[in-house]
Amino acid sequence: MLPDSEAIRNAARAAASELIGRAIKDNQKLVSSGFDSLAVLKLISLLEKKLNIAIPPETLQPEDFDDVALIVETVERVGQAGK
Repeated sequence: MLPDSEAIRNAARAAASELIGRAIKDNQKLVSSGFDSLAVLKLISLLEKKLNIAIPPETLQPEDFDDVALIVETVERVGQAGK
């Protein structure tokens, strides 16, 4: 079962902060400000662990992870695609 939006938002914020090494704001751009594809894959892996879900990377683009709101939308979309 997919976690709720707030749980996804908290996990996204925590995972991105962990990768960057400092707290981030929800509207802070990640990919368009230098997050490379390896960082995106690490972010996906952290989200999978924190949320206990699977995110199939072949259906995604780096831009899907550019800020916390986009991450929430992406996780909800991908999670629903499996239903």
